[in-house]
Amino acid sequence: MNKQELFENIKRKKSFLCVGLDTDIKKIPAHLLTEEDPIFAFNKAIIDATAPYCIAYKPNLAFYESMGVKGWISFEKTIQYINENYPDQFIIADAKRGDIGNTSAMYARTFFEEIQLDAVTVAPYMGEDSVTPFLGYEGKWVILLALTSNKGSQDFQFTADENGERLFEKVLKKSQEWANDENMMYVVGATQGKMFEEIRKIAPEHFLLVPGVGAQGGSLEEVCKYGMNKTCGLIVNNSRAIIYADNTEKFADVAREKAKEMQEQMAALLSSIL
Repeated sequence: MNKQELFENIKRKKSFLCVGLDTDIKKIPAHLLTEEDPIFAFNKAIIDATAPYCIAYKPNLAFYESMGVKGWISFEKTIQYINENYPDQFIIADAKRGDIGNTSAMYARTFFEEIQLDAVTVAPYMGEDSVTPFLGYEGKWVILLALTSNKGSQDFQFTADENGERLFEKVLKKSQEWANDENMMYVVGATQGKMFEEIRKIAPEHFLLVPGVGAQGGSLEEVCKYGMNKTCGLIVNNSRAIIYADNTEKFADVAREKAKEMQEQMAALLSSIL
């Protein structure tokens, strides 16, 4: 999916919501545990309920890998189900990969050839040769970690060099030598608030994947005030506040309502650019 197609979906649905499929076997409703594949059964119900209100899904690989082969099968079935039934959805593997070149090339082959995903999150710490193997696939995206929403982001990402340039700024600037806003995005946590203004000075046209709205306390209004550009430029993820909003047999209906509420907020915030 290219940038224009992504923006067309945002305009059509009046939404830039990404539903995070952080599916934990210990948190899904108990009645699903009798299913042959409880993880997939949960994901399928969530996807069917929320698809009209979102433009992307982001399965977090850790939740699937924690279950070994069974979890990986559930993950693959989930991706196949989205691709077959909701082909307009942008699918992000939240994998945070990043290793020496030949290893990254194998990760890229996994996510872009073996499993048909649109994007993968990548850690930039090892530099250019760890990122560029992901960039050789037409229509696929690298989403590079830039300024994250967790408390520990202060440990390294704000470290400044002798010229006062902070590490996250260096990541944003240097990575634009490897790719452009047609195949690279950045992770910027919603909890960073007004920092989006500084991000936009360096990366004005790039899409930003924004976790941290909802359970982590980030403000959707603040993110949009400082981070939205003329093509929206935002994919805002919400996981727990949608998928775990209810743990009864009505969990999918409640997830639908939560996703719809967020879509309605986004529609209002998009009115200034659409």
